[in-house]
Amino acid sequence: MRLILVRHGQTPSNVDFLLDTAVPGPGLTELGERQARALPEALADEDIEALYASTLVRTQLTAAPLAAARGLDVLVRDGIRELEAGDLEKVPGDTGPGLLYMRTAFAWAAGDTALRMPGGESGAEALGRYDAVVAEAAASGAGTVAMVSHGAAIRVWAAARADNVDIAFAESHRLDNTGVVILEGSPDDGWKALSWAGASVAPAGEGGPTGSPVTGDGAPA
Repeated sequence: MRLILVRHGQTPSNVDFLLDTAVPGPGLTELGERQARALPEALADEDIEALYASTLVRTQLTAAPLAAARGLDVLVRDGIRELEAGDLEKVPGDTGPGLLYMRTAFAWAAGDTALRMPGGESGAEALGRYDAVVAEAAASGAGTVAMVSHGAAIRVWAAARADNVDIAFAESHRLDNTGVVILEGSPDDGWKALSWAGASVAPAGEGGPTGSPVTGDGAPA
């Protein structure tokens, strides 16, 4: 299966750089609405057969133009919502508490899934719910599936599940609003990232370090 993970469009909390993970969450800014309207053209070459969004309003608003353009229903699933911030909800993402959020999340990707976000979910719970939606999509038989999700959730799940994305790469490559990560594989056979925000991702030992984006000539970007 080809799996297209899309971060939602810009929200007011993104502008203020606040951790904002609770359901239903804010809507989109004017820029976020423009980003959502641009998605159908950005993904014009993708033969998307199923479209998912999380239970947060911003992902459903981002998915709506793509759904309308393709004649698809938006399948809303709680499992692909953002990683719960717990006690860190609404703190600035660039402060000590905000940085603890991402340190905890990437510890999950590194295998410490028993670790719990302060006042929130554990890594096993967060990755498990995301895995369940991906497994549902794979079982549907669709060849290409798009999921409009969230920046931290996408980066952490990809780092935990894609063979060619390591923790250092996912930590250093934030996704802009409506940034896209494309993977290929299955829950049984594993996943390989094909592109990350438009850059190719090198297989381990080919064209650069594991998880490094490469340019068209194979040199590290």
